[in-house]
Amino acid sequence: MASGLKLTEFVKRPSLGTKGKRIRVRANFFEVTGIPEANIHHYDVTITPDVPPALNRRVFKRLEELERNNGLGDVRPIFDGRKNIFTAKPLPFGETTTFDINIPEDDGVTSTKRPPRSFKIKIKKVNTINMEELRRFLESKSELTPNCLTAIMALDVLVRHHPSMTYTTVGRSFYTPEGSQALFGGVEVWQGYYQSVRPAPNSMMINIDLSATAFYEGGPLVQMILKLLNRRSADELRRGISDRDRLKLEKSLKKLKIKVTHRGDTVAKRRFKILKITNTPASSTKFDVGDGQTTDVASYFQKTYNMRLNYPFLPCVVIRKENYLPMEVCDVIEGQRHVRKLNERQTADMIKFTCQQPHMRANKIKRGIEILNYRQNPYLQQFGMKVSSEMMVVNARVLPIPTLQYHPSSREASFNPRDGQWNLRDKKVATGATLGSWAVIAFGGERDMGMQAINHFIRELITTCQDTGMNIPTRNPPISYANPHGDIEASIKQAWVRAGNAAKNKPQLILCILPNTGVGLYAEIKRVSDTVIGVATQCVQSKHMFSAKKQYCANVCLKMNVKLGGMNSFILPAEVPFISDKPTILMGADVTHPGPGDTTRPSIAALCASMDSKASRYAASIRYQTGRQEMITDLASMCKELLKTFYQTCGKKPERILFYRDGVSEERKRIEREIVSRELSLSRKLLIHSNLTFICKVMLAQGTSRPTHYHVLLDENAFTPDSLQTLSYNLCYVFARCTRAVSLVPPVYYAHLVCARARFHSRGENWNDTEGTSEESTGSALTFGTVKPELQKVMYFM
Repeated sequence: MASGLKLTEFVKRPSLGTKGKRIRVRANFFEVTGIPEANIHHYDVTITPDVPPALNRRVFKRLEELERNNGLGDVRPIFDGRKNIFTAKPLPFGETTTFDINIPEDDGVTSTKRPPRSFKIKIKKVNTINMEELRRFLESKSELTPNCLTAIMALDVLVRHHPSMTYTTVGRSFYTPEGSQALFGGVEVWQGYYQSVRPAPNSMMINIDLSATAFYEGGPLVQMILKLLNRRSADELRRGISDRDRLKLEKSLKKLKIKVTHRGDTVAKRRFKILKITNTPASSTKFDVGDGQTTDVASYFQKTYNMRLNYPFLPCVVIRKENYLPMEVCDVIEGQRHVRKLNERQTADMIKFTCQQPHMRANKIKRGIEILNYRQNPYLQQFGMKVSSEMMVVNARVLPIPTLQYHPSSREASFNPRDGQWNLRDKKVATGATLGSWAVIAFGGERDMGMQAINHFIRELITTCQDTGMNIPTRNPPISYANPHGDIEASIKQAWVRAGNAAKNKPQLILCILPNTGVGLYAEIKRVSDTVIGVATQCVQSKHMFSAKKQYCANVCLKMNVKLGGMNSFILPAEVPFISDKPTILMGADVTHPGPGDTTRPSIAALCASMDSKASRYAASIRYQTGRQEMITDLASMCKELLKTFYQTCGKKPERILFYRDGVSEERKRIEREIVSRELSLSRKLLIHSNLTFICKVMLAQGTSRPTHYHVLLDENAFTPDSLQTLSYNLCYVFARCTRAVSLVPPVYYAHLVCARARFHSRGENWNDTEGTSEESTGSALTFGTVKPELQKVMYFM
């Protein structure tokens, strides 16, 4: 690579694509019909002490209230919540100034014991943004300059400032309780609206989309705990709360903000934060009232407030040392974001809320436009910015459907799918694997999983696999039962030995029948099979085993075949010439991060690469790195590892490389593109003998259609837009574990699956603790195993 390689955020495309059927579609983009004409003034702001953006905005709002028509003049600045202020005209103080601001506690109540918080705000002039330069860029008359990027950022801050100061804000989205829906366990999902300003030919656009996040339900705390413990009434808790339930409550309620209902209006405004809950009920939770006297909380409330507790058998919440409140006098304050991990039932409810038909999403986006009310926004009016309230109607193309190939002996060996999906009827996999040495473990008792049902399922699975083109000479694998709460590693090792002894050959696969959908058992099975024994495993749920449906068995067959080195389908070489003409490798990279608040677990980076001329078989490489670090620190060695595997598999070095990089969020795209550019430079030094095309995938909010958007950062393979778009689209039809087109190119999809699998390779993780808070994790005690060499060259992660 030439040392002078220049990477920019936008690479000019050589031309526009023309292939496919032309159509017109409505898109969730809204045109900026009036871009500010006057230059915009950019200021740096430093707020001391350093606090989160939500509190920064409160401080800034207080500054506006106190200094309007004084220190700020008649200017209405816009603020990004962190470091940047933009104004439509210069602020009156010149280059720099400092303000001292006091704000009360967040409940608006101050006293001698609770003085207001003091902040110092330093504002310094940074630059004047030339808006004419942005207009020239949009008209393709000049390059994208740093000034243009700052102008785009200023417009982005402008459209988000008013809703961010008015509504609950998370990242680029603001949320309202309007239309909220209760989830299980005292949690509700709020509708959010996402905004992002984007450049387009000859204009600026605003992308508006939907988002959703979980909040705690407001209202009586007693109702919250009933929902957390899945009880219908508090009377069910008269006999007390078990230690397990108490710990569950304490984890769920810790740091939750509440207000009291038993005192006057002034105190009712006070907000308290729950530190923990007592081991004892209110009737026997005692404290010192002075003069060496003690009393219990229930008696204190009866004497002091003439209030007889309805639920003296419930524990108290602790808000300060020796400061107890009965649960029935506490209300949960609305609008608190739920940052803990959702359990499986909550996640399922969340998916139902967010998964909607395009027309329903479009209607909700229109509602978002009404809430945003751009026309009446005083900040937009001040800058002279106008936004259309109608969705853009744009030109689009439906690309030709590729021709899929199955085994020549199939009745339907070559066909074009319809509507992005198909089935395996009359088809045999392109290359069927042979399964000769295997065993079955049923995790449960014989009363729950009868041997007759297991044998019926195995017969149905074998028949389906053989009809689909696999070869299974061992039709009676050894079957054993194991305790799902016992020593999983010992159980799998025993099954491995039994498989080898029965077939007189090295075991290839262990089929595991699971009793439920819990993650803990599945995680331990994969840790042991991937990193301890080195054997492929296929897990099935007992509910599917009992029904033994043909379609389910066919889906299991697809996974088993590729785990054993087979190939399910491929595309005609003429339709993917880039990967069939010359030795070519496709690579996909992804990074996943620990949950919110988790400061102990690592981030996981994965790289997947194709290993054949049909780009149907893949190998993977994994690295664990510092938590929340987006850059793949060991990318060069990961590339080297997979290039070596490619050479060993194909006998040739790749002449061309197509690299898809996942993990770049729209919210942090500018920062993360810089990171990806550094990755590109590092990998380019290693891949010096191959032509490289490097593509960065940006994941938008779900939108009204497919969510994936690709940016080309480097192209040494001279792709035309048609050839690159068609190749990426066609690849989505050969994702190995289903018979439908997916919305993400397989190399990246596989890398995402590898990251998810690598999370299970840790020893010491309590996967069953779904209620635990990420911030209380024991991640520092985790140790991660390495995938065994015999699995690294096959698609074990499917």
